[in-house]
Amino acid sequence: MSDHDDFAFEPMPGLPALPPRGEAVLWQGRPDTLALAREAYGLGWIAAYFAVLVIWRASVGAQGAGVAGAFAYGLPYVGLAVVACGIILGIANIQARATVYTITTARVAMRVGAALTVTLNLPFTQIGSADLKPGRRGTGTIALQTLGDTRLAYLVCWPHVRPWHMAKTEPALRCIPDVARVGEILADAAQTRMSRPVVTRAAHPAALVAAE
Repeated sequence: MSDHDDFAFEPMPGLPALPPRGEAVLWQGRPDTLALAREAYGLGWIAAYFAVLVIWRASVGAQGAGVAGAFAYGLPYVGLAVVACGIILGIANIQARATVYTITTARVAMRVGAALTVTLNLPFTQIGSADLKPGRRGTGTIALQTLGDTRLAYLVCWPHVRPWHMAKTEPALRCIPDVARVGEILADAAQTRMSRPVVTRAAHPAALVAAE
């Protein structure tokens, strides 16, 4: 196995450059592999399909040769189910390991993509709202609604998007652990950033203009 790190060029994991002065990283994380396999790749549906198939084939075999027939007819499909679910879990694991979500005091950054890697930088000023959808065992997804003319390609960002929202792609922190705590971190950071006055020097040296 190679020790090569495809992201060794990053000055900080998940970010293409070090945060500017005054910006601090509050949280970093990645999707939970099992949750991503289940929600994005349909692991549960595929497992259920094979379960029905195994039961059907085993019942056919049992009618002709009893228990031995049930095993003979059903076992090959059990093997296929294991292979199919294993492939899905493998893909989800690769996708999760290639992903880093970052929340700073100024933005949300998303380094996503296993084959085609892109980094999305979403300043809080470009985020209209964040919708939290809880999942199982504390995992969940936070979808971000962008403002203005911000346009993102659904297929390029998938599966790190809100499912089926193609007209206006909503990037999402998908299937992250401890989603409730992450949601609080995001909400507090965005509120603090948006309520902070921006002080600029006016034309006259003695005057200062404060803008909310």
